[in-house]
Amino acid sequence: MKKFLIAFVLVLALAFSASADVTVRLGVTGSVYDEMWQPVKEMLAKEGINLEVIQFTDYVTPNRALADGDIDLNGFQHRIYLKDEITSRNYKITNIANTFVVPLNLYSTKIKSLSDIKDGDVIAIPNDPTNGGRAIKVLASSGLIRLKEGAGFNPTKDDIAEYTKKITIQELAANTIPSALPDITAGVINDTYALDYGLKASDAVFADRAREQEYWNLIAARTADLEDPAKLAVYIKVVDAYQSEAMKAHLSQLYGGFFRPVGWDEGLLTPFVIKHQQQ
Repeated sequence: MKKFLIAFVLVLALAFSASADVTVRLGVTGSVYDEMWQPVKEMLAKEGINLEVIQFTDYVTPNRALADGDIDLNGFQHRIYLKDEITSRNYKITNIANTFVVPLNLYSTKIKSLSDIKDGDVIAIPNDPTNGGRAIKVLASSGLIRLKEGAGFNPTKDDIAEYTKKITIQELAANTIPSALPDITAGVINDTYALDYGLKASDAVFADRAREQEYWNLIAARTADLEDPAKLAVYIKVVDAYQSEAMKAHLSQLYGGFFRPVGWDEGLLTPFVIKHQQQ
């Protein structure tokens, strides 16, 4: 498959080289991505591509910025979040590459284990539907709650059948939960925000074990841009640089398994390449 993609890129080499240096603006959330994408930036620079990593402070803005054309790609979300955004906001955005899967862990600055949780304690979860649903499942896996039979993939507090401890589940914006830890008992925190706050996977009170494909993180592009052969050629290079052995070693060395590569063999850009070759 990679040979096929490389051949396609070579066909477009003249069109690509005619535009001197190309800048690709990538939207992310969390300073960890600056360091994560550094090897990719270096590889792409040798290809005449300037990858500009643009930071956002929340999970809502990056898809809006992508849909509006303010950025070219984003790389901050998992599949189920993108699916929900497309459904609720009618975005024309496409997953072009799988990147990694990460745990959604329960952290605390007050307790050391689940057994320390008592009646009346407050547990924070993200207030967006997809991460909130995943957090509810984390609490169910931990044994703090039991879900109703038939609860869907993305459960809510209404799907809780039983609290094994009389805890209060407080829904907060995902990016605010780390800073709220001094005021609550524990919080389910997304990977990038945990790392930005200085938390490690080993600090977790309870570690998430879920590895469903819906929680695979990804790189997204505007669907319309994939109709442009020159942009498609550039995005193939971005994906190829990310899904490289050098990047795999980088993720392992820096994050100790926190970010686990997944789905790199799926070739999500292949249908667009075939479509262009048939035109």
